[in-house]
Amino acid sequence: MKIIITSIFVQDQDKALAFYTNTLDFVKKHDVPTGAHRWMTLVSADEQDGTELLLEPNEHPAAKEYQEKLFADGIPVTMFGVSDIHKEHERLVEKGVTFTMEPTAMGDITIAVFDDTCGNLIQMIEQKS
Repeated sequence: MKIIITSIFVQDQDKALAFYTNTLDFVKKHDVPTGAHRWMTLVSADEQDGTELLLEPNEHPAAKEYQEKLFADGIPVTMFGVSDIHKEHERLVEKGVTFTMEPTAMGDITIAVFDDTCGNLIQMIEQKS
């Protein structure tokens, strides 16, 4: 068994698509109409056959509350790996991304947390080999 898709709730699929593709450089894999919304998945540009990220509308009250409470408590909803966190942090800051936690070393890892503009905090991690 393996993870093929993971999802995050977003307030607006179009806004999320723009942020995740234009700012984070993910690649749109699927965009299928499903009534009022779309089945929209993204993949890493480096691993286009890898795990997909589903941008899930947060319209259900439980989803909206879950998303809002995690954000209010400063809890990231997912984690993305990078090879050079300082370089990626600098690149994202130049694109206007707001960080709630600057790159911080914690043993063999360095983490940072940013706002995805769609209701989520995302953690970035660099793991030392």
